[in-house]
Amino acid sequence: MNALITGPILVTGGAGYIGGQTVLSLLDQGADVVVLDDLSTGSVRPFHENTAFYQGRIQDQGLVSEILKKHQIKSILHFAGFIKVDESISNPLKYYNNNTDGSRVLIEAAVHNNVETFLFSSTAAVYGSITGVETVDEALEVHPLNPYGWSKLFTERLLQDVSKAHGMQYGIFRYFNVAGADMRFRHGQFLEKPVHLIGRAIDALLGTAPPLQIFGNTLATPDGTGVRDYIHVSDLADAHVALLQNLQSIPKNRLLNLGYGKGHSVLDVIKCLEEISGKPVPYEFVPAREGEAASVVANVKMLTEHLAWKPQHANLKEIIATSLEWRQRTNFEK
Repeated sequence: MNALITGPILVTGGAGYIGGQTVLSLLDQGADVVVLDDLSTGSVRPFHENTAFYQGRIQDQGLVSEILKKHQIKSILHFAGFIKVDESISNPLKYYNNNTDGSRVLIEAAVHNNVETFLFSSTAAVYGSITGVETVDEALEVHPLNPYGWSKLFTERLLQDVSKAHGMQYGIFRYFNVAGADMRFRHGQFLEKPVHLIGRAIDALLGTAPPLQIFGNTLATPDGTGVRDYIHVSDLADAHVALLQNLQSIPKNRLLNLGYGKGHSVLDVIKCLEEISGKPVPYEFVPAREGEAASVVANVKMLTEHLAWKPQHANLKEIIATSLEWRQRTNFEK
């Protein structure tokens, strides 16, 4: 990542888990960073002192426009959004209001204020039920299984249509399973009740939650448990910097998977956590969840072809070890 990043950059959700880590990556590259976050789930950390920080919502178009004008923003990295699949099913309006309509308001403000480049954090959940393929590529038909996935897919379409109409460049990353913490422990995830496997497994290990429930043990995978593609949050953040550099130098829209292209099963994760901690992870098998794919692994051919990015932490042990240490260091203090 040697190319210079031009202009001040607005990072929405820049106090959240992924947005905050990307702010760190941008600051490490010497970028001029502006952050907008409503702090509903995010946390202000010491490194935010090196940014222009605004507390507010992306739906506040007046505030957004003021920020864009004041700082002469030419690039936006958009992370602000809700991420809980189960919650999206029980409260879909919350997700369409915040994730989709909030993004619409932000994109409209970007167009009116001549923003040139817009990066959006989407999700592999847009693919929906995956069968018959070893890895998922970007050309696969998309059909989300829940409102969370649809809220992200609608925003992808918004960006694509706006780009055609107004010329604003976009970059879209479809994340696979993000985990880990900053390698210098400047930042990590604050969730008292984690919804993803590694966080849930750590809580079970530490005795702060009941035994881990494993959904299915007779799936069509090598050990019968679900397989997912895990990516370290530091590598994911660095990929955003690389994509921004790419878009600033090459006028071409990008839609890319963001993972490692390698899968690990639930039992792989448990075994790795037990080896790191020296303690057993209590767990129990429960029935598989309907509509959930047995294996979801990214095809990263386009990612590696188009970006000057090489992952630095592409091993499960490093992902889990940093997650565990961050959990033990912070004890969920905000």
